[in-house]
Amino acid sequence: MVVFLRTLVLYIVVVTVMRIMGKRQIGELQPFELVIAIMLSELAAVPMQDTGIPLIHGLIPILTLMFLEIFLSYVTLKSRKLRKIVCGTASVLIQHGQVMEEELRRQRFNLDDLMEELRLSGYLNIFEIEYAILENSGRLSIIPKSARSPITRKDLNLSAQEEELPVALVLDGQLNDYNLKYIGKDKKWLLNKLNEHKINGIEDTFIAMLGSNGELFVQRRKSS
Repeated sequence: MVVFLRTLVLYIVVVTVMRIMGKRQIGELQPFELVIAIMLSELAAVPMQDTGIPLIHGLIPILTLMFLEIFLSYVTLKSRKLRKIVCGTASVLIQHGQVMEEELRRQRFNLDDLMEELRLSGYLNIFEIEYAILENSGRLSIIPKSARSPITRKDLNLSAQEEELPVALVLDGQLNDYNLKYIGKDKKWLLNKLNEHKINGIEDTFIAMLGSNGELFVQRRKSS
């Protein structure tokens, strides 16, 4: 009976903690979130099996990890530099139909794995792919060339312009100078575009992104 009650309590606590930590915990996990999820399962299992361990000794570490995950999620939301350190950055494995050999080696991702991921996504040939991006979650995002996309432009004999990756210029009030230079624009151009959307400055912008179609998507920041 004691084991049953301890198991019930720990189950309720772990489920509650996972719910508090957010929906992404049951979706795609970032590396630090995966570590916390594994540790939670281990911490819950020990008091279940060993009734000699006080239940509170299992609950305290679980709650500590919950607050740690919430803290890390908050600071990575506010700090781009810390977000790169904790979560990492996405890696481009295929660009314009060319496999990025050095990036494959750096990610320890062999060609067999790459071809398997392409086949699972419904693509048999590398030259059909405009971009293949290895996300932080470990999943491979694939952007096909326009002529090979589900829209049957090729079948209709329509010209297809190759799409570029969307470029983030402002995220949560922070300007990305590198991306701005990459598209050949300056800060004055960006400010003029923001003014067209009745946004006074970069710090008031939640997101400004140049889409693959060349249009600028802008959204005002609700709070600082």
